[in-house]
Amino acid sequence: MTDSATGSDDGAVRAFIGSFTSAGGRGITVAAVDRETGALTVLGTTDTVPDPSFLALGHGPGPGGGALYAVSETEPGAAAALDVTGDVPQPLGGIRPVDGDGPTHLALAGGHLLTANYNSGSVSVLPVLTDGSLGPVASVSRHEGSGPDADRQRGPHAHQVLPDPSGNWVLSVDLGTDSVRICALDTTTGALRPHGETALRPGTGPRHLAFHPAGGHAYVLNELEPTVTTCRWNAAAGVLEPVGETSVLPERPTDGDDPATYASEVVVSHDGRFLWTANRGHDTISVLALDATGEQATLVTTVDCGGHWPRDLALDPAGRRLYAANERSGDVSWFDIDPETGIPRRAGSLAAPAVSCVIFG
Repeated sequence: MTDSATGSDDGAVRAFIGSFTSAGGRGITVAAVDRETGALTVLGTTDTVPDPSFLALGHGPGPGGGALYAVSETEPGAAAALDVTGDVPQPLGGIRPVDGDGPTHLALAGGHLLTANYNSGSVSVLPVLTDGSLGPVASVSRHEGSGPDADRQRGPHAHQVLPDPSGNWVLSVDLGTDSVRICALDTTTGALRPHGETALRPGTGPRHLAFHPAGGHAYVLNELEPTVTTCRWNAAAGVLEPVGETSVLPERPTDGDDPATYASEVVVSHDGRFLWTANRGHDTISVLALDATGEQATLVTTVDCGGHWPRDLALDPAGRRLYAANERSGDVSWFDIDPETGIPRRAGSLAAPAVSCVIFG
């Protein structure tokens, strides 16, 4: 089922919003972004991909340029390519199995689409064809290991996969094994060659990471303990080295009744001065200041996320606003960022049932 509203002007910024169809979400929503206010206006939706919990947009010429890609967080898992030249995304080829269960993240690298399969603890690689559609799975890299949390870490749970800024390496963040794996992608065959693995503090449950714009540091957000692990990144050697850990929440009173918190997403400002995290349960956005080297992170404050259970956090292309995808309250809230302090101020929201992610293009 699809529906469409009025079109957007050529060259306008658009937002692409994923949501869980199994929980009443619309699937993939395309929205116009008002450049002056940040407000979102729905242009069209499609539910042709079940549970498209995370999206990635291709840019520029070549395979995948201008296409939208979605995981289908199902069992068995799948991925899909969509043409987004119009306001209603249209399928590009069929929905492809990823040979893994519960894919939660995806990224484009070296002419391929990579998916992080949470339930299977693996990363799948699918070729992107000349028309932007997906070919069958070229390879699957299976993680091994476990962690101390008996409920969440009995085995590997790949939660994110992304290329590093140099484009030479692929990193996968595994919540179940408290580690980040570094691989090299063979762009001819689609095979992932293991290069190294960085162990993080046991029980922290790393979920996502984001790179500093200078490329020399990465910040790993931990889900099971609401902290950020700062790492040095050596792109020449493909080595990730943890150097510090910072709480993303203020100190809690010992007799407090605060809810359990599961951090979900980490975003770094374009100028490398600030870092933000989304915190489910606590239902806040944390603001951390980064020093000039990018190696020291200091918690500044937390602000209300504008809803309940912020599953994703995204920076607009201009770096002026943050958008929080509040899954359980069913809305995308946007915030103007104070350029001096990095503190977000809520400016509006859009109803989006069972929302899971927001990206821009």
